[in-house]
Amino acid sequence: MTDVDEHGRPEPPVAGGETATLLGFLDYQRATLAWKCRGLGAAGLTATVGASSMTLGGLLKHLAYVEDDWFSRWLHGRDRSAPWNTVDWRADDDWDWNSAAADSPEELFALWEKAVDRSREAVAEALDDGGLDRLAQRSWPGGETPSLRWIVVHMIEEYARHNGHADLLRESVDGETGE
Repeated sequence: MTDVDEHGRPEPPVAGGETATLLGFLDYQRATLAWKCRGLGAAGLTATVGASSMTLGGLLKHLAYVEDDWFSRWLHGRDRSAPWNTVDWRADDDWDWNSAAADSPEELFALWEKAVDRSREAVAEALDDGGLDRLAQRSWPGGETPSLRWIVVHMIEEYARHNGHADLLRESVDGETGE
């Protein structure tokens, strides 16, 4: 049984093994993003702070893309799926961020939640096929190939960094704060 905090976030195991701890922290960071975006309409999800064009809706769409890119494309060598496979990334390498304003809150949450579900399935598949040491199907241009462990830690870092942005954005929308 997983303990859940007052914001609906699953607490990572205090004394779990490496896999449970890493995935526990990734799910905690995912749930933090969901909490920061939950309950907002289109105006809240498109609000910006200062000179930045970053929005909570953009964060949801960007992290949906990052989930699919790392756990499906890099880890398993799969082709990009919709909507990512229809984007001219050379014309707009920030399409995930820029196009979010045209999406409804329901579309953004559904896109992100489906990406997280696919990622969980992809991670389970990789754990059954080599565990955290399993190497990705795609290599970097220099020839190095990240392990599942590296990808999971990178995703924790990606969410943690962007959750800091989400803190500022949410506070600017309605004053809600919290760790």
